[in-house]
Amino acid sequence: MSDACTVYVTAASREEALKIARTVVEERLAACANVIDGVTSIYHWQGEVEEEREVALLLKTRLSLFDALEARIRTLHSYACPCIVAWPIVAGSPDYLAWIAAETHAPGAMT
Repeated sequence: MSDACTVYVTAASREEALKIARTVVEERLAACANVIDGVTSIYHWQGEVEEEREVALLLKTRLSLFDALEARIRTLHSYACPCIVAWPIVAGSPDYLAWIAAETHAPGAMT
């Protein structure tokens, strides 16, 4: 199995999502970020059912970078309890998976 994964994040606004996306790609914690507008989220929060418009992010990275990526997203995120979850990529184009590995690295690591 590959180390590649997709990390799903929701943000309060397009601006916040773009800031997170640009930062984690520039810092090589993710190889690619898809920003998806127009998400409606319905959830329980503090005893109430809430409905909000959000922006979703799909970040392509490696599972081995998840802890560093999550920590960095938390420094940029406005939510007290942000959605930051990883799904392993169980299969994919070998060239694409190699590209993810080549374009990402741990903070402070040399490329």
